[in-house]
Amino acid sequence: MRGDPFVLYRPDPTASGVVFASSHSGREYPADFVADSPLTLTQLRSSEDAFVDRLFSGVPDFGAALICALVPRAYVDLNRAPDDLDPALIEGVARQALNARVLSGLGVIPRVVAGGKAIRTGRIPRSEAETRLQMVWHPYHRALRGLMDEARAAAGRALLVDCHSMPHEALLSHSAPARGLPDIVLGDRHGASCAPDLLDAVEDALRRVGFRVARNTPFAGAYVAQTYGRPSTGLSVVQIEIDRSLYMDEALILPGPAFDDVRAALHRASADIAALLPANRQTLAAE
Repeated sequence: MRGDPFVLYRPDPTASGVVFASSHSGREYPADFVADSPLTLTQLRSSEDAFVDRLFSGVPDFGAALICALVPRAYVDLNRAPDDLDPALIEGVARQALNARVLSGLGVIPRVVAGGKAIRTGRIPRSEAETRLQMVWHPYHRALRGLMDEARAAAGRALLVDCHSMPHEALLSHSAPARGLPDIVLGDRHGASCAPDLLDAVEDALRRVGFRVARNTPFAGAYVAQTYGRPSTGLSVVQIEIDRSLYMDEALILPGPAFDDVRAALHRASADIAALLPANRQTLAAE
């Protein structure tokens, strides 16, 4: 892999204490990684939050920073802890008590993609796993931590909007059809990762542009929300999960006919979300 594992869009000027991130929309697959897999590229891409970076690409217009992974989730999952190493995939990793995600093959170096399809046959050396973390995981999280600290310094507190998408099937298996399926699920780890006023305001912004919104089921937030969400210190995280069937063909991994409409609605909602935490102009001028 060459170059940065992410792209950072900084507004000019910074006007908001809100940061947007897309950690699972990366689609630059290393050639040797694809060659070593028995899966097709389309199968490898099935675990992407495809095109989420494009859905939120306009947020710098509102004075908010946007960081997007370039490297795919199947290579390194940036929403997992760096020690979520899978002994079934990585040589030299002790078999100890593991969380459910790692056991199912969804550690920081994933073993499977959507549908439980194995990414490769056999295991990889521990050194390869560590190289991926050093080249991809650590640079992304250093940048993300820096953005959060800058946002809090500029606005008094910071909000990270962690942007993802979810398979429509996940909603069918976790929702009550009688109440209707949500378009978007907000995750705040059941109240732990986001200040209540900010979560309510994010939900209101999404509802105003026509989305049906639910909270925490089936996705309440993973590593990023758990690690960066510390409302008592002025750092909040809300995870946004968008139903993929709204904007894309999930089988072909192509934008769908409603892509532009969904993007426009998210653009309007993002303007309101970015305005929740206006930056202090005196603070910015002093930097």
